[in-house]
Amino acid sequence: MSSQLHGKKILIITSNTGIERDELLKPLETLRGFGATVTHGSSKGGSTQTFLKDTEKDKTVESDAKLSDLSDGDFDALVIPGGTVNADTLRQDADALRLIKDFVKAGKTVAAICHGPWALIDAGVIVGKTLTSYKSVRTDLVNAGAENWVDTEVKECPANGWTLITSRTPDDLPAFNQAVAKVLAA
Repeated sequence: MSSQLHGKKILIITSNTGIERDELLKPLETLRGFGATVTHGSSKGGSTQTFLKDTEKDKTVESDAKLSDLSDGDFDALVIPGGTVNADTLRQDADALRLIKDFVKAGKTVAAICHGPWALIDAGVIVGKTLTSYKSVRTDLVNAGAENWVDTEVKECPANGWTLITSRTPDDLPAFNQAVAKVLAA
Protein backbone atom coordinates (compact mmCIF):
# COMPACT_ATOMS: atom_id res chain seq x y z
CA MET A 1 0.00 0.00 0.00
CA SER A 2 2.93 2.36 0.58
CA SER A 3 3.36 3.00 -3.14
CA GLN A 4 -0.26 2.97 -4.29
CA LEU A 5 -0.15 6.71 -5.00
CA HIS A 6 3.30 6.82 -6.63
CA GLY A 7 3.25 9.56 -9.26
CA LYS A 8 0.16 11.27 -7.83
CA LYS A 9 0.43 14.91 -6.78
CA ILE A 10 -1.80 16.34 -4.07
CA LEU A 11 -2.21 19.95 -2.96
CA ILE A 12 -3.27 20.76 0.62
CA ILE A 13 -4.34 24.39 1.07
CA THR A 14 -4.42 26.38 4.31
CA SER A 15 -4.44 29.90 5.62
CA ASN A 16 -1.40 31.09 7.56
CA THR A 17 -3.40 32.24 10.56
CA GLY A 18 -4.50 28.98 12.07
CA ILE A 19 -5.05 25.41 11.02
CA GLU A 20 -6.05 22.45 13.15
CA ARG A 21 -2.73 20.59 13.44
CA ASP A 22 -3.98 17.07 12.79
CA GLU A 23 -6.15 18.13 9.84
CA LEU A 24 -3.00 19.40 8.10
CA LEU A 25 -0.32 16.99 9.27
CA LYS A 26 -2.21 13.67 9.26
CA PRO A 27 -3.28 13.88 5.57
CA LEU A 28 0.14 15.26 4.64
CA GLU A 29 1.99 12.40 6.35
CA THR A 30 -0.46 9.65 5.39
CA LEU A 31 -0.70 10.55 1.72
CA ARG A 32 3.09 10.90 1.48
CA GLY A 33 3.29 7.49 3.14
CA PHE A 34 1.14 6.12 0.30
CA GLY A 35 3.74 7.42 -2.17
CA ALA A 36 2.09 10.69 -3.27
CA THR A 37 3.95 13.95 -3.69
CA VAL A 38 2.11 16.33 -1.36
CA THR A 39 2.49 20.11 -1.50
CA HIS A 40 1.27 22.36 1.31
CA GLY A 41 0.21 25.72 -0.09
CA SER A 42 -0.74 28.57 2.22
CA SER A 43 -2.32 31.95 1.59
CA LYS A 44 0.89 33.93 2.06
CA GLY A 45 3.50 31.16 1.87
CA GLY A 46 5.97 30.67 4.71
CA SER A 47 4.95 29.78 8.25
CA THR A 48 1.51 28.46 9.10
CA GLN A 49 0.28 28.46 12.69
CA THR A 50 -1.26 25.19 13.84
CA PHE A 51 -3.70 24.74 16.71
CA LEU A 52 -4.44 21.77 18.94
CA LYS A 53 -7.99 23.04 19.22
CA ASP A 54 -9.43 26.16 17.61
CA THR A 55 -7.52 28.69 19.74
CA GLU A 56 -4.79 26.65 21.49
CA LYS A 57 -1.61 27.43 19.54
CA ASP A 58 0.72 24.55 18.71
CA LYS A 59 3.74 24.64 16.42
CA THR A 60 4.27 26.48 13.16
CA VAL A 61 4.67 24.53 9.93
CA GLU A 62 6.42 25.84 6.83
CA SER A 63 4.32 25.71 3.70
CA ASP A 64 5.87 24.80 0.37
CA ALA A 65 4.27 27.55 -1.71
CA LYS A 66 2.01 30.60 -1.80
CA LEU A 67 -1.52 29.91 -3.12
CA SER A 68 -1.22 32.61 -5.78
CA ASP A 69 1.75 30.72 -7.29
CA LEU A 70 -0.14 27.41 -7.63
CA SER A 71 -2.21 25.91 -10.44
CA ASP A 72 -4.58 22.94 -10.57
CA GLY A 73 -2.70 21.70 -13.64
CA ASP A 74 0.19 20.61 -11.43
CA PHE A 75 -1.91 18.35 -9.18
CA ASP A 76 -4.30 15.39 -9.21
CA ALA A 77 -6.28 16.30 -6.08
CA LEU A 78 -6.99 19.12 -3.65
CA VAL A 79 -7.36 18.67 0.13
CA ILE A 80 -8.95 21.37 2.31
CA PRO A 81 -8.42 20.94 6.06
CA GLY A 82 -10.92 22.42 8.47
CA GLY A 83 -10.65 24.23 11.75
CA THR A 84 -12.88 27.28 12.08
CA VAL A 85 -10.09 29.86 11.67
CA ASN A 86 -8.60 28.13 8.62
CA ALA A 87 -11.88 27.47 6.85
CA ASP A 88 -13.28 30.93 7.56
CA THR A 89 -10.09 32.54 6.23
CA LEU A 90 -9.88 30.34 3.12
CA ARG A 91 -13.49 31.09 2.15
CA GLN A 92 -12.48 34.75 1.83
CA ASP A 93 -9.22 34.06 -0.04
CA ALA A 94 -9.53 34.69 -3.80
CA ASP A 95 -6.64 32.35 -4.62
CA ALA A 96 -8.11 29.51 -2.56
CA LEU A 97 -11.49 29.94 -4.26
CA ARG A 98 -9.83 30.08 -7.70
CA LEU A 99 -7.99 26.83 -7.00
CA ILE A 100 -11.14 25.06 -5.80
CA LYS A 101 -13.09 26.16 -8.89
CA ASP A 102 -10.22 25.18 -11.20
CA PHE A 103 -9.90 21.69 -9.67
CA VAL A 104 -13.66 21.15 -10.09
CA LYS A 105 -13.66 22.49 -13.65
CA ALA A 106 -10.75 20.15 -14.50
CA GLY A 107 -12.66 17.12 -13.14
CA LYS A 108 -10.29 16.41 -10.28
CA THR A 109 -10.81 15.15 -6.74
CA VAL A 110 -11.54 17.73 -4.04
CA ALA A 111 -11.58 16.61 -0.40
CA ALA A 112 -12.61 18.72 2.60
CA ILE A 113 -12.90 17.88 6.28
CA CYS A 114 -14.62 19.42 9.30
CA HIS A 115 -15.23 23.15 8.58
CA GLY A 116 -13.38 22.89 5.22
CA PRO A 117 -16.65 22.71 3.24
CA TRP A 118 -17.21 26.38 4.09
CA ALA A 119 -14.67 27.18 1.37
CA LEU A 120 -16.63 24.97 -1.04
CA ILE A 121 -19.75 27.06 -0.39
CA ASP A 122 -17.98 30.28 -1.31
CA ALA A 123 -16.44 28.63 -4.38
CA GLY A 124 -20.00 27.76 -5.47
CA VAL A 125 -19.35 24.05 -6.05
CA ILE A 126 -21.69 22.22 -3.65
CA VAL A 127 -25.08 22.75 -5.29
CA GLY A 128 -26.74 19.36 -5.74
CA LYS A 129 -24.02 17.45 -3.85
CA THR A 130 -24.37 15.07 -0.93
CA LEU A 131 -21.72 15.65 1.70
CA THR A 132 -20.83 15.70 5.37
CA SER A 133 -18.99 18.17 7.58
CA TYR A 134 -18.70 19.31 11.16
CA LYS A 135 -22.30 19.36 12.39
CA SER A 136 -22.46 23.14 12.84
CA VAL A 137 -21.71 23.62 9.11
CA ARG A 138 -24.73 21.52 8.08
CA THR A 139 -27.24 24.38 7.86
CA ASP A 140 -24.81 26.52 5.86
CA LEU A 141 -24.32 23.70 3.34
CA VAL A 142 -28.03 23.00 2.98
CA ASN A 143 -28.82 26.72 2.64
CA ALA A 144 -26.11 27.00 -0.05
CA GLY A 145 -27.76 24.29 -2.15
CA ALA A 146 -26.27 20.98 -1.06
CA GLU A 147 -28.69 18.23 -2.04
CA ASN A 148 -28.18 16.34 1.20
CA TRP A 149 -26.07 16.39 4.37
CA VAL A 150 -25.27 13.02 5.94
CA ASP A 151 -23.83 12.17 9.35
CA THR A 152 -21.12 9.71 8.35
CA GLU A 153 -17.34 9.58 8.84
CA VAL A 154 -16.67 9.96 5.13
CA LYS A 155 -18.85 10.70 2.11
CA GLU A 156 -17.72 10.29 -1.47
CA CYS A 157 -19.88 12.09 -4.02
CA PRO A 158 -18.87 11.57 -7.65
CA ALA A 159 -20.75 14.03 -9.84
CA ASN A 160 -20.37 15.89 -13.11
CA GLY A 161 -16.85 14.63 -13.83
CA TRP A 162 -15.25 15.37 -10.46
CA THR A 163 -15.27 13.66 -7.07
CA LEU A 164 -16.03 15.35 -3.75
CA ILE A 165 -14.86 13.64 -0.55
CA THR A 166 -15.92 15.05 2.83
CA SER A 167 -15.56 14.08 6.49
CA ARG A 168 -16.87 15.43 9.79
CA THR A 169 -14.06 15.80 12.36
CA PRO A 170 -10.42 14.97 13.09
CA ASP A 171 -11.69 11.63 14.49
CA ASP A 172 -12.61 10.74 10.89
CA LEU A 173 -9.11 11.39 9.49
CA PRO A 174 -8.22 7.69 9.00
CA ALA A 175 -11.34 7.10 6.86
CA PHE A 176 -10.87 10.47 5.11
CA ASN A 177 -7.25 9.72 4.17
CA GLN A 178 -8.17 6.21 2.98
CA ALA A 179 -10.99 7.59 0.82
CA VAL A 180 -8.66 10.12 -0.84
CA ALA A 181 -6.08 7.39 -1.47
CA LYS A 182 -8.70 4.98 -2.86
CA VAL A 183 -10.10 7.50 -5.34
CA LEU A 184 -6.66 8.53 -6.55
CA ALA A 185 -5.44 4.95 -6.85
CA ALA A 186 -8.44 3.93 -8.99
